Amino acid sequence: QVQLVESGGGLVQPGGSLRLSCIVSGTIFSRANMAWYRQGQGKQRELVAGINSLGVINYSDSLKGRFTISRGNPKNTVYLQMYSLKPEDTAVYYCNARFWSSDIAYWGQGTQVTVSS
Repeated sequence: QVQLVESGGGLVQPGGSLRLSCIVSGTIFSRANMAWYRQGQGKQRELVAGINSLGVINYSDSLKGRFTISRGNPKNTVYLQMYSLKPEDTAVYYCNARFWSSDIAYWGQGTQVTVSS
């Protein structure tokens, strides 16, 4: 059973940084296409960044330059480093895993990021 567990969220002041982590179990992590999504209150879930099993990365155009996605295959972990955070970055951040051979999407439980002074 594929499981994703996010961590690293919290309260941060505007201009601050956070690093989110997502540990994946129950599958061969190196074959997973990973992504981070976020959902603000009253908003639709949106893609933040993705990194596929080949290491190809894509970012939301609006977030490019402030957020960095990476993966550590030996640790079965995907990271999201966030810089220069703004109040509008406040959201629940979700980890997502997909595989080339399947239409199934796996989700973590989410981690809350709140940017406020």
